[in-house]
Amino acid sequence: MEPVTLNWYLALSAVLFIIGVLGVLLRRNAIVILMSVEIMLNAVNLSLVALSQAMGETSGQILVFFVMSVAAAEAAIGLALVIALFRRKTSVDVQTLSLFRR
Repeated sequence: MEPVTLNWYLALSAVLFIIGVLGVLLRRNAIVILMSVEIMLNAVNLSLVALSQAMGETSGQILVFFVMSVAAAEAAIGLALVIALFRRKTSVDVQTLSLFRR
């Protein structure tokens, strides 16, 4: 059995990032869009860890902790906005929203 190389990790990261981009562009549900953004952030984290391991440095792995903390804050704030939006409009469909209408 051959070992898993850096190319496999980067390919998996690219596939995850593309899935996240497609989720943001094609879906209308706000919760699914937030999950797609999280998938994109995790894809970047995977590539950072793989590249830092390949180069023998820890700076990429340290950066991942900062990205994870920003992702957690983004998820909490995004979910709070979705809940407030659902209470006001009783829908989480982003196409039915208008920020300039009351």
